[in-house]
Amino acid sequence: MSKHELELFADYFQFYIQDETSDGIDGESWPEAASDRMLAIKKRAIGVGTVRNMDVPVTIEVVDSEPTRDAADWDHIVECSIDLPSGKLVVAGCTDYVPDAVRIELPHGTYRARISYGSLTSVSEDGLDGDDRYRIQLWPGRTIAVHVVKFGNPDATR
Repeated sequence: MSKHELELFADYFQFYIQDETSDGIDGESWPEAASDRMLAIKKRAIGVGTVRNMDVPVTIEVVDSEPTRDAADWDHIVECSIDLPSGKLVVAGCTDYVPDAVRIELPHGTYRARISYGSLTSVSEDGLDGDDRYRIQLWPGRTIAVHVVKFGNPDATR
């Protein structure tokens, strides 16, 4: 397993993981359903929604097989897949300069992704402070449709 602890500027309430060859996430990637589930998908890219427009802690764990679900420890969990034909996963805030972004080298292929969101209601009234945290677990797997494992988006319009 490899583990990467990062702090990313979640400008526009989002950050990205994507294959180095991806065009990334754009505004059209965030229809209402994507905003509600706090996750946008585009070819070879995932946009992770956040509850703060500030620096947020992000943990990326790359494992050999599907990890045990620990849903009790998280407010919101979404699963999907991502193709990494280049074998280089780029991790960046949406306004980061992509050539300078963090890169994680992985064997090329398709990966399952579980995105877990924690302490979403800890954000201060002014939106500047909070203990929100985000974890992305990746493991080799087949392509799947996006599905919400645990719904806990405090800002959803449901």
